[in-house]
Amino acid sequence: MYCKNCGSAVDPQAAVCVKCGTPVGQGGKFCGNCGNELAPGAAVCMSCGFAVNNKPVAAPGAKSKMAAGLLGIFLGAFGVHNFYLGFKGKAIAQLLISVLSCFTLAVVSEVWGLIEGIMILCGNINTDADGNALAD
Repeated sequence: MYCKNCGSAVDPQAAVCVKCGTPVGQGGKFCGNCGNELAPGAAVCMSCGFAVNNKPVAAPGAKSKMAAGLLGIFLGAFGVHNFYLGFKGKAIAQLLISVLSCFTLAVVSEVWGLIEGIMILCGNINTDADGNALAD
């Protein structure tokens, strides 16, 4: 087993790569089967033929993509989806825009939240503030 981020050998029981600190299974620059460098956007490793999954792997207890997307669509004006994902700065900005303007500028935050909610559901935003993959 090899690190998908740096290509070094990884103990199958390890949670993170000792060399680069990346969680096992995350990354997309190297093949997890043989450790050789992958071509950008490749579906299979050209060295060993192993199928490559470049999508981030969600850890147990990961935040839900569906919940975050729906919070963005329906409560985006208050930044609830960003609070849920841990993006506190953006969340506070959305909340303050709505509240301090006495809701006259809430439409700005709502459009912002609607766009982010759609991006989350479409997979364009697929990690939380800590870089953890969102669960499907």
